[in-house]
Amino acid sequence: QLQLVESGGGLVQPGGSLRLSCTASGSTLNYYAITWFRQAPGKEREGVSCISSSGGSRNYVDSVKGRFTISRDNAKNTVYLQMKTLKPEDTAVYFCVALATSRTMCLMSPTGYWGQGTQVTVSS
Repeated sequence: QLQLVESGGGLVQPGGSLRLSCTASGSTLNYYAITWFRQAPGKEREGVSCISSSGGSRNYVDSVKGRFTISRDNAKNTVYLQMKTLKPEDTAVYFCVALATSRTMCLMSPTGYWGQGTQVTVSS
């Protein structure tokens, strides 16, 4: 069974950068679209970014466009979320979700296999 582990979170000052990783075990990620979600205290869960299994389709929520970049390395069974120019409102637990779909689909769907999350805190 597919298992996902997120890493790379931490405490960073506003304007700083972090790179989150979502690494899979138990199965190859080659057939899965990956979505990053985040959950901040007292706020609804939010889809941040997704990437299709082929890597050719990527989507971002408006609030992170131009600052976050999603990518994948299927050889390493890992998907990345590069986050730059971080803001306090980016503070949340970030989760990756894997959903088996067609190679070009990127749905920002909460359906699929979830990781345990990694905390990102943006604060001075």
